[in-house]
Amino acid sequence: MKLEALRIPAPLRGFAAGDAQVFDVTLDGDKVAAIVPSASQAQARGTLLSALVEAHAHIDKNYTVQEVGAAQGNLFAAIERMEKHRAGWSGETLRLRMERALQDAWQSGTRALRTHIDWVQPEAPIALAVFETLREEWRGRLELQFVSLTPLDVFADLAAGERIAKEVKRAGGVLGAFVYRNEGIVHKLGRVFDLAQQHGLSLDFHVDEGLDAEATGLRSIAQLVRARDFKHNVVCGHCCSLSMQDDAVANETLALCAGAGLHIVALPTTNLYLQGAWDRTPVPRGITRIHEAAARGLRASLATDNVQDAFYPYGSYDLVETFGLGVQMAHLAPASDWLDAITVSPAKALGLAWDGRIAPGCPADLVLLAATDEHELIGPRGRERTVIRAGRILEKSL
Repeated sequence: MKLEALRIPAPLRGFAAGDAQVFDVTLDGDKVAAIVPSASQAQARGTLLSALVEAHAHIDKNYTVQEVGAAQGNLFAAIERMEKHRAGWSGETLRLRMERALQDAWQSGTRALRTHIDWVQPEAPIALAVFETLREEWRGRLELQFVSLTPLDVFADLAAGERIAKEVKRAGGVLGAFVYRNEGIVHKLGRVFDLAQQHGLSLDFHVDEGLDAEATGLRSIAQLVRARDFKHNVVCGHCCSLSMQDDAVANETLALCAGAGLHIVALPTTNLYLQGAWDRTPVPRGITRIHEAAARGLRASLATDNVQDAFYPYGSYDLVETFGLGVQMAHLAPASDWLDAITVSPAKALGLAWDGRIAPGCPADLVLLAATDEHELIGPRGRERTVIRAGRILEKSL
């Protein structure tokens, strides 16, 4: 198969492009065989991306808004509503919701997805068994990962933390925690790092998910990574409070994060919906400092987070749509220069075998957008696409 006259955004190029901006790409089976400059550089027919990577989702909670209602900007009301709803979850209803999410992501062009699974007690939740089954069924199509989403205070109970970590290790997952202005935060985070080191686990935190400038969980995590010489991947999602802190404080925290090799994930839809008052137009946008992080070599990912639940009552698993909102929220321009936020950056955060850069020899897992330049990325031509998996066109792509 030959794909002609396409733009490949600079952050996704794993080849020497020279002055060329438009390329012809030849596929051979399930690999990219060759990439050469097009004879004409005047007009592209589309934009070629590597298949998308979802770094932060909640497929156990999605599609429940009709039952629980939308929390309208109240994070802790959403948590309470979902906690009550969780008591009635069954393996059957979970499977229906979770598989719907995977089908949506797959058809949108996603190749890998990491979901957080609510894990509020020492015992493994029923969603874990459903996830393990789906992971096997989807093997070879979607690479699936999970994170145990546990309130940080649960780790104050040593036995509970040990039980969670052992089960996460058995199931091949990532250890996680919800961190926000906890009492004794450094001690409790230290316990999470202890468990991760003992069991050889990577870490993924919900951290500082609010507009309180006094929330400094992100800084504590970065300091612990460096103090412990922690070698596994550490991902920090949300980091909203960073946007409310003084520039000097925020920049110092980001320098610590860069030095620690952290991965930051911004969640435009949910954070815009949950952060800020609902009785007036919200001024804070609820998104972390993406530009300032990039200035330190820390390229953030953009991810979906919640879909049609109490935390965010709208949306889908279309990462291009999420990218479009992120571009507008954080003023990411030129937009094409930030497309690594849904491809290369999350691939690194999740430790995937392919970093998402397009080059001869890479997998022919690609997304061809109808958008011919960056100004069409957000809009109808950005949403229109052809999904190519293992060198073959996916029939039901958008």
